[in-house]
Amino acid sequence: MTFSRILTHPGGSHKDEFLACCLLLAENSVTVFRREPTAEDLTDPSTAVVDVGHEHVPERGNFDHHQLPKDHPPTCALSLVLQHLGVYEDARKYCDWLEPAEWFDTRGPIETARWLGVARETLFKLHSPIDTTLLRRFAAVSELRPGEPLWEVMRWIGADLLDYLKNLRERMDFIASVAEFWEIETPKGSFKVLFMPRTEPLPDEPSAGLPRFIESSPSAGGVVGMVYPDRRGEGYGLSRHQDDPGLDFTRIEGCDDVHFAHARGFVAKTSATDPKRLRELLAQAWV
Repeated sequence: MTFSRILTHPGGSHKDEFLACCLLLAENSVTVFRREPTAEDLTDPSTAVVDVGHEHVPERGNFDHHQLPKDHPPTCALSLVLQHLGVYEDARKYCDWLEPAEWFDTRGPIETARWLGVARETLFKLHSPIDTTLLRRFAAVSELRPGEPLWEVMRWIGADLLDYLKNLRERMDFIASVAEFWEIETPKGSFKVLFMPRTEPLPDEPSAGLPRFIESSPSAGGVVGMVYPDRRGEGYGLSRHQDDPGLDFTRIEGCDDVHFAHARGFVAKTSATDPKRLRELLAQAWV
């Protein structure tokens, strides 16, 4: 849908409607109004009504969650806009901050801290002055027009978030099409790594997305390491997954084809390209 204006509530601003407006601005270069909606606003499909209006009717551009029952799964205005844009499932997978934001907006800090298993005070220690300033400045305006500094920043935020989700989805699909899970056999037992072959063209960051892919793959149980093209050479990088101590790459630092092994053992670089040799190095690094 294309909107001619975006409307959200006046008064104090929260992260959910701020980010929801950012996402809508990424696709619609329109003015944001901060006021109560009229009946005409709610029936006008060209007006996006966000976090106010007591309606979730996306075909009319209405994205409020306050009418949902209190036992409804945590869902905020940001959740509804992400659903409308078709990226909610990926956002839940790949944006670790989203679910806590949904909880905080719909359940408050005490229940959110309990759900996270941390002290309430810990949540406030994570607050950023960036968040505080942007939300305070957003709350202080009644209209926000294209070209104004805060409007431009909001559009950047929305565009970057959508680009991140789009690019990461494409990256996940690409990894799934070319990567392999290797089972490495050693006298001390077997272990599993993810192998990313060299492709043409080579991505700017060949290891990008590999941890996310492992976490989301049903075949990834027990993966402790990753092998991926070295973007600075013809060989490969070897690294731990989730810093698994089972791999210690200082054990291979003396090999002629290993030109770097971090002193803490979590990563190494090799000029080797033959899969058989890569498997040998991995087996040697196994503790």
